[in-house]
Parts: sequence; structure tokens; C-alpha cells
Amino acid sequence: MSYYVTARCPRCGNENPADNFQCSFCGYRLRIEKIENISIFKRVEKEWISPSPFYMKIYCLLTKPNYAFWDINHRRRDAPGFLIVFFNAILWGLMGLAVIAHFVFTPNDAAFYYGLTFFIIFFLFGFLFNLVFYTILVWLFIKGANKAVGFSKRLESRFGEKSKIIFSESEMSPFSIYKGGTLMQKQEANKYKMLFCAFAPFLVINAVKILILLVALPTIEVDTTAGGVSPDTFSQTFKSPVWAVLDIMDALTMAIWIPILMAIGIRELSNSSTIKVLISSFIIGTVVSIVFYFLRPTLFGF
Repeated sequence: MSYYVTARCPRCGNENPADNFQCSFCGYRLRIEKIENISIFKRVEKEWISPSPFYMKIYCLLTKPNYAFWDINHRRRDAPGFLIVFFNAILWGLMGLAVIAHFVFTPNDAAFYYGLTFFIIFFLFGFLFNLVFYTILVWLFIKGANKAVGFSKRLESRFGEKSKIIFSESEMSPFSIYKGGTLMQKQEANKYKMLFCAFAPFLVINAVKILILLVALPTIEVDTTAGGVSPDTFSQTFKSPVWAVLDIMDALTMAIWIPILMAIGIRELSNSSTIKVLISSFIIGTVVSIVFYFLRPTLFGF
């Protein structure tokens, strides 16, 4: 015979699993970790009423990620995760334009053709690369969270079919005025769509990279009347040390900024420990940064 251990919320009176860090109905903090006294990690405890528009969610992901993920978690199907992938792909396309802007073509009408080509190539590659890369990264962060807090098991108990039946049939405390928690439990987890939101910092980093490319790349004159453009012409640009600077920016973002947002997102989804998830996220982010960015040939001038 199995027992389902619960704890009653002192604010709204509803029963919660004993290992919850926050009431599933009213958001009251049932257990408090010291790190949650830092504003960026503090759990939001007010009643949720309606979702913010997507642009406000993205803005809050960059300025108040604890509030952003709290809001997104209440209606995960509207998480702007795939929008962030799309917007980053557009920024990659603009990076292509920033690169081609340093080529002076003769005749001038070739500039439009090459500019459009570079934008499309960078956009398509950026979209496919980011979609695959983010998916792999979320999978790695989830693996780390499974080791730290049993993330997948907590999601199954919180959002699985059995959980939905329990919450749909349960009687809430007659003293409770908080009704939003039940809605959150009845939804699917949509974990990838929600955790993709943790890559919002790349919107800022990619915008800064565009400005750097516009300023720092060398200008090259290209004569297209001789039957096309030699591949060596573009290799001069892509061997620039500027690309090493951009790789370092990506590496630091992946090692520091992304793990913070990923930890908050995982914590909100699983109602689990902030510090344990944060440690596992930093480990994953640091390893990925070293393997994927710091070992790139551009950092060594190859």
C-alpha cells in the first residue's frame, strides 16, 4: 500500500505534495532557499490572472526571468520559445547582411543579389542550426536536472494523466480564493517549448554581434565582371579575428546567462529546488561552452 504524503498550504488551505517548494494553487512559498532571497531567483507568489503578450514575455525573460517563467508556466502552450528561434534566425540573416556590407562590388547592381543571397543563406542556416542546437541543449539540461532533482519524474507526477484526473476531481479548500493553480496542472508540460525561452539572451548577443561585424570587418573590393567571385575573396573575411571575439561572447552567454534562465525555467516547471537545478545547469552550460565554443579553430587563428 502506497501513501501520498501531502502538506497543507498555510495561506490557501489546499493540499500539496510534501516535496513542493511552492503551493500549486496560490504560489505561496512552502520552502525557502537562501538563494531565493536574490531578486532574480525569488519565486513569484501572487495570483496569476492573465498572460502577458509575447513581446512582454521576451522582454521580461531578459530583465525579470523569474516573473517571465512564472507567467509562461501558467499557459505553457503560449510560450514564445519557437518565436525566439525564429527571431534569432532573422538576426543571423542580418549578420549575413552585415558581412556582405563590407564588400564593394563592381558593378554595383551585384550588391543586391549577393546581399539577398547572404541573408537567405544565413537565415535558413540559423533557423535550422538553432532549432537543432537548442533541442540538444534542452535535452542535456533536462538530463542534468534529472540527476539533480528528478525533473522528469516530477513532471510526470505533476502533469501526467493521473495528475490531471486528481486535480479535475479534487475539491479545493472552501477557504481558498486562489483558483489558478488547477488550470496550470491540467495542461501538458510543453517542456521544450517553455525551456526554449531560456535562449532569449541570444537575441541581445546576436544584435550586438551584428554591430561588431558592421564596424570591425575589413572592407574588400570585388570585381564580378571577371566571371563570378572567387571563394578566396570570402575566406579573407571569415579568417578575421573578429569571429574569435564573437565566439567568446557566445561561450560566456552559454556558460553564465543561459544556465540561470534554464534553471529558473526548470524550477518553475517541476516546482523543485532552485540551487540544485542551478548547479546542474551551470555544469552543463560550462561543458558545452568549452566543447562547442572555446575549442573552435577561430579562437586559435586557424
